[in-house]
Amino acid sequence: MNKVKLYGLPNCDSIQAAVKWLKQKGIETILHNYKTDGITIDQLQAWSKVLGWEKLLNKRSTTWRGLTKAQQDAVTGEAAAISLMQQNTSLIKRPVIEAGKDLLVGFDEKSLSNIFK
Repeated sequence: MNKVKLYGLPNCDSIQAAVKWLKQKGIETILHNYKTDGITIDQLQAWSKVLGWEKLLNKRSTTWRGLTKAQQDAVTGEAAAISLMQQNTSLIKRPVIEAGKDLLVGFDEKSLSNIFK
């Protein structure tokens, strides 16, 4: 596997750490920037099937804390979470990493090491 696709924001610390780690391993990365490229509901649904929407939704983000209580309380299931993440891409945990058939969320060296042995 020579290329890995990262989804997130280029100035995000987690994205930068993942890119650095992958580069050190000689793995080329392609960055999908949410702010300029957006994200489709279909893509979010596909990730949600594999990871679960709860793992994708970053409830510790400043964006989440900036939502009203009513907006937060309205996220009771996958459809509501996906809609909100599609509208506010900063609510998606970063990075989402597509490496062949593997899908990871967040930068975790141990998980990446297991994929790139």
